[in-house]
Amino acid sequence: MTTQPRNLVPKWSARVAALACVFSFSLPVSAAAVLGTAQAFVVLGASTVTNTGATTLTGNLGVYPGNSITGLGTITQTGSVHLGNAVAQRAQADALSAYTTLASRVPTTVLTGLDLGGLTLFAGIYFFETSAQLTGTLNLDAQGDPNAVFVFQIGSTLTTASAAVVNVLNGDAEDVYWQVGSSATLGTSTVFAGSIIANQSVTMNTTSKILCGRAIALNAAVTLDTNTLSNECTVAGGGGGSVPEPTTLALVGLALGVLPLTRRRSARAEC
Repeated sequence: MTTQPRNLVPKWSARVAALACVFSFSLPVSAAAVLGTAQAFVVLGASTVTNTGATTLTGNLGVYPGNSITGLGTITQTGSVHLGNAVAQRAQADALSAYTTLASRVPTTVLTGLDLGGLTLFAGIYFFETSAQLTGTLNLDAQGDPNAVFVFQIGSTLTTASAAVVNVLNGDAEDVYWQVGSSATLGTSTVFAGSIIANQSVTMNTTSKILCGRAIALNAAVTLDTNTLSNECTVAGGGGGSVPEPTTLALVGLALGVLPLTRRRSARAEC
């Protein structure tokens, strides 16, 4: 990405900067604090969970208010199964609370109309008014900050192309969150990172993976097809390669000073 789209920095970015003087850019630094009991789940559906093929899960599997999982016999799992019980009910309530909290945060950067592929982003809150698309590789550089948090606020759908990659550099994918206004679909062989909390459904196409995160649907189904999902995360040192140069997006965001894109445990924007 070599040019700066005109709509990347809207006229009201100054208003967002002003709001930063009032609202703290802070989230609890642990997934357990953000997600509550939903943190223990790797897949959590509402109406149902369906699976086709040999799927491997690390973490709890559940559904509520539905009480059925199709294709459970071909799932290899490390964790517990909760079908329409009190544990799944509480996890859904906590996931909804996390969704609301994430959606309420003041954005640091507006990405409406941009493809996430090819970007290198630093810790921050990224806003899409409508849909978000990932084609290729998205690099999330935590810059060695153990408190780095990435939040993606997506107004409608999240879609990844086949073989798309979310690569977390110099940090932990545990604190990457995707708040999706309707449904999320991961393309074939996508390698994803972060916890998806979708208002409706999550669909994982054949052999797509979430290697650090969760697939949570608040009102509809999670659909699996020969996937690998784990909520156990390890620190990434560079994703198998060197860190790319920051894109124009990251540089412009820093230059504007909309909000700091790195955070401390209880930091406020300087005004």
